[in-house]
Amino acid sequence: MSCIAKTYNNGAEFEDKLAPLVLQDSLEWADYYYNIHRYKKAISIYEKNLENPHTERTHILKKIALSEAALENSSKSAATLNDYLQLDFNPNFLLNEGFDPIRESKAFKNISDIVIPRVTTWSLLYLFVAVIGFYVVLLIVLNRQIHPTSRFLIAIFIFIHSFFILHLSINRANYFFEYPHTYLMSTWASFLYGPLLYFYFKNTSQKYLFKANDILHLIPTVMLLGYLTFNVYVFSGESKVTLMLSRLQEGLNPQDSGKLALLVVLKIISLTVYGYFIRKVYLKSKKEKLLGTKNQIWQKNIYHIHIFYVLTYTAYGIVIINGFKNGILFDVSVAAMALMVIYVGYSANIQPDVFSGAYAYTNRLFPKYEKSGLTPSLSYELKESLLHLFAVDKIYKENNINLDMVAQKLNTTRHNASQIINEHFDVSFHEFVNMYRIKEAKQLLIDDRSRRLNIINVAYEVGYNNKVTFNKAFKKDTQLTPSQYQRNVVSA
Repeated sequence: MSCIAKTYNNGAEFEDKLAPLVLQDSLEWADYYYNIHRYKKAISIYEKNLENPHTERTHILKKIALSEAALENSSKSAATLNDYLQLDFNPNFLLNEGFDPIRESKAFKNISDIVIPRVTTWSLLYLFVAVIGFYVVLLIVLNRQIHPTSRFLIAIFIFIHSFFILHLSINRANYFFEYPHTYLMSTWASFLYGPLLYFYFKNTSQKYLFKANDILHLIPTVMLLGYLTFNVYVFSGESKVTLMLSRLQEGLNPQDSGKLALLVVLKIISLTVYGYFIRKVYLKSKKEKLLGTKNQIWQKNIYHIHIFYVLTYTAYGIVIINGFKNGILFDVSVAAMALMVIYVGYSANIQPDVFSGAYAYTNRLFPKYEKSGLTPSLSYELKESLLHLFAVDKIYKENNINLDMVAQKLNTTRHNASQIINEHFDVSFHEFVNMYRIKEAKQLLIDDRSRRLNIINVAYEVGYNNKVTFNKAFKKDTQLTPSQYQRNVVSA
């Protein structure tokens, strides 16, 4: 056709001679008008040819998009581009110089800024944090010194954080069209953050053992995974590209789900409910001192970072639900997730013993208790009961007191009773009894300034069977005999 055109001096002469040979509505004529920059005429013919199922639609759509761009009709060009990309996803076409007249327009940038892959500072930063997260997961999994249940829970918790941040890195670099199967790839774990951290706290502070009905906490995740599998994950890559482009054409974020508002609301509910449960476990652990100082600080920091994430995500959700866009709040919530990953990574390298919580407790003075089944909460309860028996009931006055008797009154085993005394008071059973007996004996001697009581009577009163044992225990505690102590008190 170009050869024929060269034999005529102007376009009009060419049209008159060519009309009998080629139909006026053919693609050849459309391309001719396009080449001589009569874009409106070309567009009308291209649009007629779109109705023909035998024509090459990708070629027509590309020409229409370029023609509209030449006419600076950015919105129409962008809409046509979207149709083209659904047929032949080739982002490089957007780099065609024919789009220069509208390249800075909002309509064109809404497509180009999302469709054309580009590595940004944020995408690299998120990728870096994700890699750190996966490294931390590996460290935790391979550390056999961490209690198995604690290791599993915290590893999965950090894994889903890292997986989400990796997903975000792919999205920020606009590679979700290049790898369409990344669409919503981390959404399945939306309802796992709360349960995992809740059971981790409960397990590490209370040595909680899982029950059969705890599986119910996974029901929301199973339901969400089922929904995503049948409505997203089983789709082909081409179908996912089409789905994302259709969202883009509607002015929506192509990376989001069509049920974004519902998912955000449900996730906020999940985070809030489990945030309340986590708070209860944390406050109980803090109040009852179920963990050592280092473990308590670790748990406090993890709790505060998680609450920060819950609050920022809730703020983001409120904005989204009300139809507004606020990338800053979303980035802040992601920053909270990144902070969690980095803090856990720091701990995994510097103080890995904190991950086990109560299971990490070691007693160098009493190593025989390291494998005891006594939980921190029960240990605290028994300690309080023991103090009541001695301070209020004053069972030390019974001259036949022994460890078995105390264990029976505490409704526990002899082994547990001994462990409570050893670990909480750092003395043996007999030293513990003497501590209370001598304390009361000193008070009796102080009160008896007139010396009406014999020393043996004081010994019997506080539970000793004979004066020799009493004198020996008293002198060990005060460096004085009972008589010397009484004289010193009276003279003072």
